[in-house]
Amino acid sequence: MTVPTDPFHQKYGPWALVTGASDGIGEAITKKLAAEKLNVLLVARRAEKLGALSRSISTEYGIDAEAVIADLGTNAGLAQVLEKAQSLDIGLYVACAGFGTAGHFADNAAQTELNMIDVNCKALAAIAHPLARAMRQRRRGGMIFMSSIVAFQGVGNSANYAASKAYVQSLAEGLAIELAPFNVDILASAPGPVATGFSTRADMQMTGAATAARVADATLAALGRTRTTRPGLKSKILGYGLGTLPRRLRSSILTNVMTEMTKHRNAAQKA
Repeated sequence: MTVPTDPFHQKYGPWALVTGASDGIGEAITKKLAAEKLNVLLVARRAEKLGALSRSISTEYGIDAEAVIADLGTNAGLAQVLEKAQSLDIGLYVACAGFGTAGHFADNAAQTELNMIDVNCKALAAIAHPLARAMRQRRRGGMIFMSSIVAFQGVGNSANYAASKAYVQSLAEGLAIELAPFNVDILASAPGPVATGFSTRADMQMTGAATAARVADATLAALGRTRTTRPGLKSKILGYGLGTLPRRLRSSILTNVMTEMTKHRNAAQKA
């Protein structure tokens, strides 16, 4: 296989690791990286879909694609990914694995809320740590963390999810400072509502949602150019529009947004 010599591949290749690759933003970014001729290590829980994606992009784009079927909410799944990642020369880490909950924290199952922290925060950091060391030593590379518009303040009806994304946003900002002298780019991508399986799992009804492909395009375009991007019209309107408001007022407004997206649940509970 001929090794590409374009700047993108030279900085972020030869391998990209994408978690949450079987659906939504992770799948869209995976396909775009394959089109850029990066080899891809794909991580997700759904074996059949991940295997099909791996085979299709390998055939279509002439790249190597390997799949790890793992639940990042478990120590065993995380160990699988870390072991495989150590065997490859990974220049780009895209952390798309994650899920959210909606409704009141006290009403949701405790184990689900704790598992969300494991996936959204613990697994992301556990994978980022050895890769940060390797990229720092090679003096090149990049990481993309999926943040959210709810990451910048507390949000009712999504309290724990917003808190998990605040961790992701803060970690990305801090790592961007630490790794910049070593030619390693860190990007936090903070979209608003996106039309993916995420909303189904969180049982939210979204309007004005961006497509996963559009978010993927905007995210990759921002890599190496900024440290936080807000892909999607709704993210830009809410993000920049609320940015100058007091934190408490931002919390109130976004709580109302979340309440609107989950009102069908409240109605069902009352019935």
